Amino acid sequence: MLREETRDDPVRRTAALAGLAAYQAAPRPVPPPSHPVVASAGRAVLRDHGGNADAGPAPVVLVPSLINPPAILDLGDASLAAFLINRGHRVLSIDWGEATAADREQGVTAHVEAMLVPLLTMLDHPPVLVGYCLGGTLALAAACATPVAGLATIAAPWWHRGYGEAARSAMLDLWDAARPAADALGVLPMEALQSGFWRLDPARTIDKYVRFGRLAPDAPAARAFVRLEDWANAGAPLPLAFATDLFEAFVAQDTPGRGLWSIAGAPAGPHRLDCPAVEFVSTTDRIVPAATAAGLADRRDLSLGHVGMIVGGRARGALWQPLADWIGALPPAKGRHTRRSS
Repeated sequence: MLREETRDDPVRRTAALAGLAAYQAAPRPVPPPSHPVVASAGRAVLRDHGGNADAGPAPVVLVPSLINPPAILDLGDASLAAFLINRGHRVLSIDWGEATAADREQGVTAHVEAMLVPLLTMLDHPPVLVGYCLGGTLALAAACATPVAGLATIAAPWWHRGYGEAARSAMLDLWDAARPAADALGVLPMEALQSGFWRLDPARTIDKYVRFGRLAPDAPAARAFVRLEDWANAGAPLPLAFATDLFEAFVAQDTPGRGLWSIAGAPAGPHRLDCPAVEFVSTTDRIVPAATAAGLADRRDLSLGHVGMIVGGRARGALWQPLADWIGALPPAKGRHTRRSS
């Protein structure tokens, strides 16, 4: 990709390679300790970030995507989790764990029915779900199958036809190329997906390394770049069945959007929700275009990118605060879960 994009610009190529080398050599701080596990279901666990458990009966459960690590929702000084804790909420998060070949048969539905829903029902009270990206898609499905106090999705795809034919064709080409290796391994490595993300905007991918190479290594902007880029370049592999469902059912057939994805014996979708719900949609998102949103009655449009809406400089005012206000205005949760041991 670098060779193609810089064929006529050797100076830009040299600068990009210098930036890449600087990124590889950049110092990394010691990772913070993992938050304690309070429940488990298969390889997935529920982690407790802390907060005021007595502030109200409904804890907030963050549901990340499986495609990158869950750290994006608790990323250093750009932490949505910490922001919500400081606003008086108890915050927990789903950690999907590291898939191996032994998990090859775990499809998308199994992640909702056998992991996410059981973890939620281990809590004393129905929680408020906050799902990001594909985590929002799974959170919406879970809210169709178990009582929740509220649902907020952030850049979550539902109508996969909204990607457009060209983008869907490109994603299916990527899957066709990766499928033989995934079949052999039992999982789809993150590297296969990352190459697709790079191709969404190859010029921008190269230019960000050019810009990074010009920064002082100890500059705050350089440290922030390394932290975010490490997150973007990491991620556990997807189980084979999950990847197959994602590409061959969701992308190719738009099963969620067409009402063909069943959870707990009935089609999942906004029509089945029995809780307050809001969706935050980015109008400039290249990874999850606005046209893929579920179409909830309460929709909040933002002019921030897919990652910027979570950790960017304007995320606090554009997303974090409106989300915290929405959660704070929810009515008291009804009922209790029958708590089960992990």
